[in-house]
Amino acid sequence: MKVVTFGEIMLRLAPNGYYRFFQDDQLQATFGGGEANVAVSLANFGLDSVYVTKLPEHAIGQAAVNALRYFGVDTSKITRGGERVGIYYLEKGASQRGSVCIYDRKYSAIQQAVPEDFDWDAIFEGADWFHFTGITPALGPNLVQICREACIAAKKHNVKISCDLNYRGKLWTRAEASAAMSELCRFVDVCIANEEDAKDVFGIEAENTDITGGKLNQEGYRSVAKQLADQFGFEKVAITLRTSISANDNDWAAMLYDGNDYFFSKTYHLHIVDRVGGGDSFGAGLIYSLLTGKNSRDAIEFAVAASALKHSIEGDMNRVTVKEVEKLAGGDASGRVQR
Repeated sequence: MKVVTFGEIMLRLAPNGYYRFFQDDQLQATFGGGEANVAVSLANFGLDSVYVTKLPEHAIGQAAVNALRYFGVDTSKITRGGERVGIYYLEKGASQRGSVCIYDRKYSAIQQAVPEDFDWDAIFEGADWFHFTGITPALGPNLVQICREACIAAKKHNVKISCDLNYRGKLWTRAEASAAMSELCRFVDVCIANEEDAKDVFGIEAENTDITGGKLNQEGYRSVAKQLADQFGFEKVAITLRTSISANDNDWAAMLYDGNDYFFSKTYHLHIVDRVGGGDSFGAGLIYSLLTGKNSRDAIEFAVAASALKHSIEGDMNRVTVKEVEKLAGGDASGRVQR
């Protein structure tokens, strides 16, 4: 099975541990980005994973390519050019202090990409699945056009399409997001969202729910999923359900609507090491499950378990195997030493 993902990989600069910015004189340098994180997870799960982006030819651009190659991601379709790699600065939250993310991605290579940079017919040759997020078209009107052309080509090649709505208010307005995503979602088969995305992008809100106060209403999310499916014709809608008790402690679950029934996963009580990439690891788990023929119940349990494990791992990328995910999804959440 071959999956193609498309987006921006960024240089992540973060203080050690839970230090605040420049509390000491060091920043850890790693790489991450929504679709890149999905590509890495899928490679770790044993699928043929192809990542598409545009990166400069200098040493930092090559370091980003090498970071993906380390996990076995196919980087042969990455376009080289432009002058800079986007950066984001992350200060991890703790207890009642929330995490802080500062973007420095303007004029990055992918943000200045043009449609002619990507031969989508060649990219989708032999592919089974295409994944992108709402972050990528948020980078500019040119990326909306590129995403649209990618979706058209994917459909021509009978490739399934998934999209994580991933609204980022620092990148575009709700009106801009609604206009662009309403067009792109016409091509999407599997939609992934969290408690807030459907509201921010499409104005669809779960009733009687207070995510900051720890109150989630299952009936409200059934309604959100059905409204999304009815509006855009999605085959499946997955909604992640996060209750934030503090920056370190969350309850984590999800729901999958398959057009007929609603499936709610078990809830995991997470003590978080690093939550960045948690949604991406969920998306990868769902894609893997659906591609390998898992039923709806098993698919949502696998996706949530994969994401639960990611919250225990430093960095954007999920470094777990199918065996580890299936063990947790099967009920072994003891965390005991494996000998």
